[in-house]
Amino acid sequence: MKRKTTVYLEDDVLKTMRAAAARSGKRDYQVMEEALRAYLELELLEKVAARSSLSETEALDMAYEELHQGRL
Repeated sequence: MKRKTTVYLEDDVLKTMRAAAARSGKRDYQVMEEALRAYLELELLEKVAARSSLSETEALDMAYEELHQGRL
């Protein structure tokens, strides 16, 4: 589900994003979403999740346990 949001960008970032969108024939929001997905490594996480036998709950439990152990 896509949701509308407001983002504040520096002028140079906005101009560069719009130029990239124009060059690629994409809309501004598509370029921004692709950049965010790459930055957040969402595609990598989706690939890892597809290969994992853990349920989402099991994976979260494991992540929280590792996080807790790292803080000790």
